[in-house]
Amino acid sequence: MLNNFKYSSDNKRYHTLNYFYRNKFGSKIFKVSLNAGLSCPNIDGTVGTGGCIYCSKSGSGEYGGNKKESLTNQFNTVKEMLHKKWPTAKYIGYFQARTNTYAPLEKLKKMYEEILNLENVVGLNIATRSDAITNECLDYLEELSKKTYLTIELGLQTIHEKTSILINRCNSLENFTNMVKELRQRNINIVVHIINGLPYESKEEMIETVKYLNKLDIQGIKIHMLSILKNTKLAKMYHQEKFPILTKEEYIDIVINQLENLRPEIVINRITGDPKISDLIEPFWLTKKWEVLDDIDKEMSLRKTYQGKALE
Repeated sequence: MLNNFKYSSDNKRYHTLNYFYRNKFGSKIFKVSLNAGLSCPNIDGTVGTGGCIYCSKSGSGEYGGNKKESLTNQFNTVKEMLHKKWPTAKYIGYFQARTNTYAPLEKLKKMYEEILNLENVVGLNIATRSDAITNECLDYLEELSKKTYLTIELGLQTIHEKTSILINRCNSLENFTNMVKELRQRNINIVVHIINGLPYESKEEMIETVKYLNKLDIQGIKIHMLSILKNTKLAKMYHQEKFPILTKEEYIDIVINQLENLRPEIVINRITGDPKISDLIEPFWLTKKWEVLDDIDKEMSLRKTYQGKALE
């Protein structure tokens, strides 16, 4: 195997989450997706209404639990399945659906600590927006980060204002950048979500988003491919305009270019989308997740490239 990438123990030429967890915790780690039943400031009118145009009814929590059940029950349902195959695994509670700092602080404390008190939970990942973290919440998150392995996942999607307006993100790049600084001043880990294939963005613009993020003090990134899901505003827009959708080959090419422009120590938490087939309108190649991952590996090998190569 010809692969000298520093953060890899297999054929991967980028810094995978599995590699990171194995080296940090010394065991198999699973993220358990949870649905706390919260809303979003871009839905209830605080900053906007209707949400981002690609957002499903589940608020990007397709694989989260049933919000009608307690968080403990949601967690145990998943844990019971995983425990049969990996009895020594440890877990990270992942507050995934909608905006998981968007509630009174006492409610947030109860949510987070309910999961942290469960056996073999070593940390929390909290998905949110940069405009939905109060100063009071920041202070609490700083305390929490000293007790457990805490990661805040911030949805950015794109740095480009025209696209941000088009997708109704209702949040500025300045606000996002300032929150990254606020979190890092408190030594809180950050993972940023971006989406490739947003309507009318060019390959160069998608790479520019990653180049911008590479200059910030972030610890991880999630790279998604745009999913056009049923019953979303994006679906209506697609049926009306038939805007171009990236082919699998185009997506792989863009992702590799993005990886080449990311510091090697940044952990790649996700590198493709994982939509529910029953909700998916396009692109259908996303339903073959492992094929996409394998093709990324093969193409990186053919190009003799790896994460961070463009920065050398």
